[in-house]
Amino acid sequence: MSIHSEDSRRVTTHRLLEMKQRGEKISMLTAYDFTMGNIVDKAGIDIILVGDSASNVMCGNITTLPITLDQMIFFGKSVVRGVKRAMVVVDMPFGSYQGNSKEALASAIRIMKETHCDCLKLEGGEEILESVKRILSAGIPIMGHLGLMPQSINKYGSYAVRAKEGDEAEKLIRDAHLLEEAGCFGLVLEKIPAALAKQVAAELTIPVIGIGAGGGVDGQVLVLHDMIGLTQDFSPRFLRRYANIQGIMNEAIEHYVEDVKSGDFPSDKEQY
Repeated sequence: MSIHSEDSRRVTTHRLLEMKQRGEKISMLTAYDFTMGNIVDKAGIDIILVGDSASNVMCGNITTLPITLDQMIFFGKSVVRGVKRAMVVVDMPFGSYQGNSKEALASAIRIMKETHCDCLKLEGGEEILESVKRILSAGIPIMGHLGLMPQSINKYGSYAVRAKEGDEAEKLIRDAHLLEEAGCFGLVLEKIPAALAKQVAAELTIPVIGIGAGGGVDGQVLVLHDMIGLTQDFSPRFLRRYANIQGIMNEAIEHYVEDVKSGDFPSDKEQY
């Protein structure tokens, strides 16, 4: 049974701000298709992220970089059709907003018009500020993303914890304030020291969602496929598996194969 609030109103940027102000934690999960979006929404999640992690879990790529704008629009459109309450955020994919603010705005407008999502998420701070401001000027809400930024993985060279050193931590804090001042409604912090994430959440008035950023932030996000055990080969410290769906599916499919091979399925009652 779900223990979420019985408030069935649509989650908006204003409601998320209210949640932060009253100290109510914000729940966020990914989804990439109609069925999963519908299930996650009915369970009471506050925010559904159509993440560019679809590049990994849906398309089989090693990184998030290969996924295209058209693919993100396809996944976003599919999820939105299944959602009634949760806010739906779509990731802008690599190459659709960096370095060219006019192209960034055109990409953002396409996503919003074609998916009917609520808002977008972009990775980066000062280096993408021009794109952020141009998209915001069109009335499109933006959630920022700092810390470990998977679209920059080739620059990092590893998925290690970010902002452990003073200079990088100071830049992260500065970037967080820049994004808030520009007008972003929220921020994701990925894989950074818990103390730093707590400091950022305390300094900002906008909600801060963490993934591998400790419990001192305003909410948490995980990749659905990891959280329910559809994937098993990814086990970072911050991941808590709430189910082993892969095991359940394996057992069910093996049973089905056995029944087909033996002639047990379909039975007389399962025929017309």
